[in-house]
Formats: sequence, structure tokens, C-alpha cells
Amino acid sequence: MISIVIPLLNEEESLKPLYERLSDVFKDDNVEYIFVDDGSTDKSLSILEELAERDKRVKIISFRRNFGKSPALAAGFSKAKGEIIVTMDADLQDQPEEVPRLIKKLEEGYDFVIGWKYPRLDPISKRLPSKVINYVTSSLTGLKIHDMNSGLKVMRREVAKEVSIYGELHRFMPHLAYMKGFKVYEEKVKHSERRFGKSKFGAKRFIAGIFDLMTVVFLGKFGKKPLHFFGILGLILLSIGFIINLYIAYLRFKFGGILGRLPLLLLGILNMIVGIQFISIGLIGELLTSFYVKEREYSVKKEIDYENS
Repeated sequence: MISIVIPLLNEEESLKPLYERLSDVFKDDNVEYIFVDDGSTDKSLSILEELAERDKRVKIISFRRNFGKSPALAAGFSKAKGEIIVTMDADLQDQPEEVPRLIKKLEEGYDFVIGWKYPRLDPISKRLPSKVINYVTSSLTGLKIHDMNSGLKVMRREVAKEVSIYGELHRFMPHLAYMKGFKVYEEKVKHSERRFGKSKFGAKRFIAGIFDLMTVVFLGKFGKKPLHFFGILGLILLSIGFIINLYIAYLRFKFGGILGRLPLLLLGILNMIVGIQFISIGLIGELLTSFYVKEREYSVKKEIDYENS
């Protein structure tokens, strides 16, 4: 079975055309469409309910409010029954006709295939920041891809189960999968201009992406061993502080009476204090890593699945 997970927010105009195009591509019952309504305030939910009454392949998860794309995808993954999971946006910029071609790449041995929108038809205000984030992310993670934020992705079920996404980490899913050892591939796909609704991209999301990149790099290298990161920093600062204070002590015994007049003394003490704090943070991080249990980030208001009701 193929599970197509479609997160959406206020996309009332595009939902019926999207469903019709998906139905033209996938004509049998070996597919399910999981629409995750991320707190829409327009008629999106009522339109989806009409589609679900007409076609048992349409499943709906509706959030109580807007929680974000990562929680929406996580909710869709938890409900998906397919061995192959597809994600795509609901704005019709991702073309359903490209999905079978991406699925074929899985048959070549890849675990995760991402659609590279080429040529990308978004405005330059969206393309330029995306190029910067893509370049920096590829450089830091070692996975060279051009369009990590593409909504069109195809993956094996085990990828969706093993790669944890929360906050805004959905855009880094290819890199998280790569860091887990999955084979990731990028395939060029056709892209369409947005016809309906408004883009959710903005300066706020670009800034958030920078912080999310820091999170991905940290999780990939030190997620299960935070002491290795904070401990090294702490040990360096502690050593510098100790050496400075040792030097101050030497001057004190040699020349006497100048201890309180050296700003270097304060620097040495500060380095030692901050170093001890970093080591303490690392130890606390190790404890949290051992006992942490992730809670669900979203709250579901309604689920519709006529096939299993």
C-alpha cells in the first residue's frame, strides 16, 4: 500500500483539484490519502469531509489549532498503513503525476527520495534564502542536495518510523535520514506556480531555519552524548582558567601584593566557573537523554476514516 500524507492549512481552493489529479494517477484501492488539517480557519475541513464521504481512501486528521507542519506530518505518519509513504503539499505546486517516478527510485535501492523542483517557479524572495540554507546545510551535514525543503518526498515506512521530526525539523528530514544511515536520493521534478492561497514562507521561517539547522547538526553529532560537546567546551575553559590562575599565583608569590590589581585574575576565575557550568550542563543533558520521553506535540479534534469505521 501507498500512503500519501498531505498536511494543509487554509487550502480550500486547491483540495478538490488535488484530489482529482491524485485519483487520475492512482486508480486502484492500494492507496490512501491522509489529509492532515493543521487548524484551518476556512472551508478546508468541510471540503475534505465531502471527499471522505465520496471515497473511502480519503482519511482526515483535524487539529484543534495550528501546530505546524512537523506535527502534521508526524500525525499522518502515525496513521499511515503503507509500506511506501509519500508527502506532498496541498497547494498544487507539487505535481501528483511525478509521484510514480519517485516511487520507482525506491525500487533501485534508495530509502528516501526527495523531489528537486527544477526549474523552481517561486519568487526570488523565496528562492534566494532557500539556496543559502541548502548550501550551508549540505556543507555541515555532508548530504549534497539542492532542495531539502521540497514538500514532495517518497520514503520507505521504516524511514518515517525511525526519523523523529518535531518543531520545524520536517525540512531537514533528508539529512536526518542520511545521518541514520538511510540511502537518500534527489530527483528533478516539475514545479508549478502557486495558483491558490498564500505562501507560508517568510523571514520568521528563515530565521527559524537557521536555529533548526543548529539543532540538526547538534542532534546528528551529539544528540545521544551531549557531554562530549559541552564537556569539551567546559574542559577547555576550565583548563584556560586554571592556567591563568596558576600564573597569577606565581606572580603573587614572586612579587607579592598585586593579586587584587590584576584583571587577569577575574578572567581566570570566570573561565573556571563557566567551564564547570558547561560540564554540569553536559551531565544534565546525559541524564535527560537517558530518561526523556517525547510527548505528542499536537491535539486532534477529529479523525475520519470511513474505511475502518
